[in-house]
Amino acid sequence: MSSETQTTAALGLGDDAAYVEGYLPDDETLATARARAAEFGCEPLDQGSGATLCFLATTLRARAVVEIGTGIGVSGLYLLRGMAEDGVLTTIDIEPEYHRAARRTFLDAGFAPGRMRLIMGQALDVLPRLTSGGYDLVFIDATRAEYPSYYEHAVHLLRPGGVLAFSGVLGGGRVHEQGRRDAETLALREVARAIREDERLVPALLPVGGGLLVAAHY
Repeated sequence: MSSETQTTAALGLGDDAAYVEGYLPDDETLATARARAAEFGCEPLDQGSGATLCFLATTLRARAVVEIGTGIGVSGLYLLRGMAEDGVLTTIDIEPEYHRAARRTFLDAGFAPGRMRLIMGQALDVLPRLTSGGYDLVFIDATRAEYPSYYEHAVHLLRPGGVLAFSGVLGGGRVHEQGRRDAETLALREVARAIREDERLVPALLPVGGGLLVAAHY
């Protein structure tokens, strides 16, 4: 079974969605990074969401990006590939072993150390210290129950025209099951509602991976 088939099968996707996910298959660098993620027991970003992030970073000509949830660097690799050549990725995670693995992922892919700023700590402690209005793109793929808290910080970090993106907002199909009332599902519903109703933002919910919620800042 190919890596693309394995990915789409794991996501439980239909034929059309599976085709979308496999449209841009992993190259050797990404395949190696995904294998490293499996060694760490860390679930990497899916191909469809990764391709979308790279597209957004390219469209924005992003020079300053914040990522919440470094993992072992799969999503950061997509972001760096789309960013301007002098762009810097600021990525936040609480796990030191993830940061070590992510740095290796980025360096192995040919990105210079100056292209990355890895910050270890709780994102909700780090985000208020970052420059308000100083970022082109903010990507969140971390603790789902904290998504509503990340949302307000993310909006303040964006420049006009900047974009925020939340991964996995469909919660594996739980979000639209009205009987589900667990903390994670409620948080995902809350952040989806807040972004939809925020007059500062132009949102869209993209059916890639586990649901990628994006919004552009006026």
